[in-house]
Amino acid sequence: MNKLYLLLLFVGFNSIAQHQLPDLNLMDIDGKKTSLKNDFAEKDKIYIFSFWATWCAPCINELDEINDSFDDWKKKLNVELIAVATDDSRTQKRVKPLVNGKEWPYKILLDTNQDFKRAMTIVNIPYTVVVKNGVIVHIQNGYVPGSVSELFEKLKTL
Repeated sequence: MNKLYLLLLFVGFNSIAQHQLPDLNLMDIDGKKTSLKNDFAEKDKIYIFSFWATWCAPCINELDEINDSFDDWKKKLNVELIAVATDDSRTQKRVKPLVNGKEWPYKILLDTNQDFKRAMTIVNIPYTVVVKNGVIVHIQNGYVPGSVSELFEKLKTL
């Protein structure tokens, strides 16, 4: 019983700690410094941070599935997707060719040292964080085909 109580206590504190984006700077795919707090702060805009890596097939499948309907999403919602590549220094060189080949319209951030991933206490990818007005309003862990439709339905309620 005590272990369950401690687990619930930890989960509660952990979720409280993640109500806002961390104040970090990351480089984008073109080498430009990007501030999480300042560059993604437009009032009432929905920001979707999708954590992925070049070696993660479910991550790529999720970003491809979102891409198939993202133009429609943007017509209906004030939304931007930021694909956060968690590739380390060994695989980071694969990010730009993969993104160019996919022609994703997303902003791509490089989390090479995994500072953002660690700050969000992310263990496994794909991992999606939805932010509105600087507050984390939804988290989705993992990907199964069709879950993108559920994500869009959630976004429409925000």
